[in-house]
Formats: sequence, structure tokens, C-alpha cells
Amino acid sequence: MSIERHWYGPARRLWWLWPLQWLFALLTALRRQLYRWHLLPSFRAPVPVVVIGNITVGGSGKTPLVVALIEHLKQQRYKPGVVSRGYGGKADNYPYVVSGQSSATQCGDEPLLIYQRTQVPVVVDPNRVSAAQKLLELGCDIILSDDGLQHYALGRDIEIVVVDAVRQFGNRQLLPAGPLREPIRRLRRADLVICNGAVLPAISEHGFALDLQQAVSLHSRQQQKPLSSFRGRPVHAFAGIGHPQRFFDALKVQDLQVIAHPQADHQAYRREQFRDLSGVILMTEKDAVKCRDFSLESAWYVPVEARFLSGFLQAFDSRLATLSKP
Repeated sequence: MSIERHWYGPARRLWWLWPLQWLFALLTALRRQLYRWHLLPSFRAPVPVVVIGNITVGGSGKTPLVVALIEHLKQQRYKPGVVSRGYGGKADNYPYVVSGQSSATQCGDEPLLIYQRTQVPVVVDPNRVSAAQKLLELGCDIILSDDGLQHYALGRDIEIVVVDAVRQFGNRQLLPAGPLREPIRRLRRADLVICNGAVLPAISEHGFALDLQQAVSLHSRQQQKPLSSFRGRPVHAFAGIGHPQRFFDALKVQDLQVIAHPQADHQAYRREQFRDLSGVILMTEKDAVKCRDFSLESAWYVPVEARFLSGFLQAFDSRLATLSKP
């Protein structure tokens, strides 16, 4: 069993890692304080910067939330752009501007998904400051950082922290004894906290759900089917996301007979993985951007859309309106 599995059990199981946890806490607190004291440089953009991140390792549903915020901002006549680390990709040069010709091996799966869904500028760079500066050159008037809550070199005007309503904070210990990148009290300094899956009043008044949409053919995007059309037969489900079980459970709610194939987050796929499978294959949209060239005629991906369970967008708009930047 991997150490990550123990993060969601009793904390005492990893008692032998507590000294390393204390060292990690000391170093992260010192680093954060150095930025507060302006002893480490932080770039302040002339436009609003919104960071969407979390305080735990692994997926919490940030990307669907980023997509929803982009669409909301476009309706408000903003020109949003996205900066991303581009985990899982490697470009020849940085900053890398994602385009219709980009592949996940160049820019990573999440930046490519965001670009394909929204058609807004997405710039990938391990140096998020450099990516933000490139977005300014491209004419963006608001910048969203997909992850990067702990990347304090990029100054921010609004911090949004996403919490998985199911897994929450695991054993509530810091790395490497638990999944926390920062202490839970870090939530108090965020502008907005939102839970993926439910409203948990003990954590936040805001929440959102991820609604499955119609399945889209990997072979032809114009071909779509309701998930109900796959009932009555086994389907192979692939999910290379932070919490694959969330996808499998959502399919089971639709009365599908799921044969689960969990993958590591940002998993790089090979055509051979699907060669011996018979029947229908369903996967997440994040997986689909890495499998489009495999000519899998029996494969479909299932997009999700964030549905807000509270007045989150109103709270976000109110916070944005307080900023003095244009």
C-alpha cells in the first residue's frame, strides 16, 4: 500500500514521519514569511490575479471550477487568461502558449483541456510570473492561476481554495505524514473557500457539484450520447485524476456497470492499454486529451460542468468589485 493511502487513515499510522512533518512546517512557514517581509520578490500584475488552489496534495476539482469562472468572466466582458505549471508536459520553450495544435505532452493535460473548453489564452510555464507576463502581452485583463496557491512569487488579489468534500483533509497532518501542503488554518487567510461535492458549513458556506454531461465520442466530437444509452452492459471506465473513485461512483449513479481502471493523476497513456479491451470505454475529459490519436472508435469521454450550490459567484463578483484595478 502506498503512503498516500495511509494519509486518509488514522494519523498514528505514520507517527514515524512526524519529525519530517515538523521540519516541513517550519520551512514552509519561513518561506511564506520571507515573502510577507518582501525579502523574496513577488510580481504584482497591473490586472487582477485570481489563484485557484488547494492546501492538500492531489485533485480537488480545481479545473472544472476554473472553466466555470472563465465562462462567468467572459459573460462579464472580461478577457481572462490562464497560467499553469503544465504538469505532465514538456515544451521546447517557455512560456508556452497553448493552441489548437498543442498536445498534452507539450503543455500538460489540464491546460489543454482548459483551452479546448474555453478558447481563452492559456500559457504554461514552470515560472508562473513569466506566464502571467505573457498573458499581459496577449491583452488579458484578468489572470487566473490554475493551482499555484503556494507559489507566492506571483502576487494575487483573490485566493480561492477548493476542498474535496469527501476526503477533506485526510489525517489532518502535513507532508509527508499527511496530505496537507499547509496547515488547515491557512483557509482563514483565503478570500473564498469552496467545497467540491457539498456545502460543509464547518469549512465553508460555498459548494459546487460536478454534473456529468452527455458522452462524447473520442473518434468524432460531433457524436454524443446520453449516459443512459450505455446501460445494460459492462463499460470500461478510465480515470487518471486526483480522485478516480469520484468518476466511477458518478457513473454508477447513472446505473452503469463499471469496470474500473484507476490511473495515476496526469497518467500518460499508451495505445496498448486499450488493445485487449472489448466493449465500450468511458474516460474523463482530462484523459481524453491524451488519447485522441489512438483511433479508439469504441471510446467516449464524459465532460463535467460545475454547478454551484450556493451564492459563490455573487461572493466572487463582490470581491472582484472591491479591487481598484481596471
